[in-house]
Amino acid sequence: MQRRVLIISPNFPPINAADHQRIRMSLPYFNEFGWEPVILCINPNFVEGVVDPNLDLTVPSNIEIIKCNAISQKISRKFLIGNLALRAMPYLMRAVSKYLEKNTIDLIYFSTTIFPVMVLGRYWFKRYKIPYVLDFQDPWLNDYYDRTNNPPPGGNLKYKISQTLAKTLEPYALKKVSHIITVSPEYPKMLMERYSWLHQKQFQVLPFGAPEKDFEMLSSLNIQQKIFDPNDGYKHWVYVGRVIEGMHFSIKSLFSAIRSHRQQFPEAWQKIKLHFIGTKYSIFDHKKEIEILSQSYNLDHIVTEYPQRIPYFEALQVLRDSHAILIIGSDDRGYSASKVYPCILARKPILAILHEQSLVVNVLESCQAGQVITFSDPRTTNLIDALTTKIEWLLAQSNNYTSVTNWQAFQPYTAKEMTRQQCAI
Repeated sequence: MQRRVLIISPNFPPINAADHQRIRMSLPYFNEFGWEPVILCINPNFVEGVVDPNLDLTVPSNIEIIKCNAISQKISRKFLIGNLALRAMPYLMRAVSKYLEKNTIDLIYFSTTIFPVMVLGRYWFKRYKIPYVLDFQDPWLNDYYDRTNNPPPGGNLKYKISQTLAKTLEPYALKKVSHIITVSPEYPKMLMERYSWLHQKQFQVLPFGAPEKDFEMLSSLNIQQKIFDPNDGYKHWVYVGRVIEGMHFSIKSLFSAIRSHRQQFPEAWQKIKLHFIGTKYSIFDHKKEIEILSQSYNLDHIVTEYPQRIPYFEALQVLRDSHAILIIGSDDRGYSASKVYPCILARKPILAILHEQSLVVNVLESCQAGQVITFSDPRTTNLIDALTTKIEWLLAQSNNYTSVTNWQAFQPYTAKEMTRQQCAI
């Protein structure tokens, strides 16, 4: 007998947002593992983000989707409120109440980084006795920026407001939760230390699944990415994803190694271009901080930054058109880069710079999918020599590179397998 799960994912296709990727990639498989999914999302007209209509093509046509409105951004920003959770909360409550008048639901599953909406799980549990599961893709209450003195994305004021709310809302949401999914093994430790009522059996560490079906679809879409011309005679190395302050050690180490190698072998770099794409947190932030940083290493003529997120399938095409892929890790050991799976599926040479405790290290090494450089404490680590060796390997790869990834070892990371584990909770 199929059970029914209501999935709360405020961001949803055609919005290109990282926090709906777990659910989007799981939708083709839920029924196979005994669950009928119903999606509750926000009408994309009320969401500030990049739209990729091709994402709609990845959602199975038989999935029931409830779209609710939110307070218009034009109105809310007059009162300095842009947060989607605050704008959408009453509409989400109304939509669920109306839906449950005529339908039954066995479980409510929140998979989002719009954390304040998670408090609705406890509200609905009290009102309808429906258990709920929370998916922590990032920390909600987070002391990382206080510990490191790194500037938080969105700025200090926004961070302080969000963390003040989190101190009240996170324990409220977790008090009655049935189960918690996390992308990093660090999160269960942190939450159990913080809240005495939580225990180990309530947690499942589950990274995102790999988007195999997206790459199968990519060729048929005839996407023309606008970042570079793959046939212009240059070799294009790419990094796709946000850049946070905690990644600057990895980037500075990379730039230092390139500068050192380029000083010795300038001819090796005459046809190399590095592209950093979608680096910014805010759609309103166009500052090119990586380009500015590259100037300190005399690399500004080979480094180009595109701060804004590009459509999802265009990003996949960038990976596929590239000649090498960079994976830049954070100095936060709990950071788990879900972008690793598209990078592997692109079948290009990969160079990754990661904290030694990152889950991504094990993924890349177990699958033999790329070259990995690890670090522990940025304050006492020098990566230049190790990186130089890996950079020479990257420079030596031809345009006809053949992936040596162990695809059998990659199977545990597929979207289908990750969905099976979600459904087994």
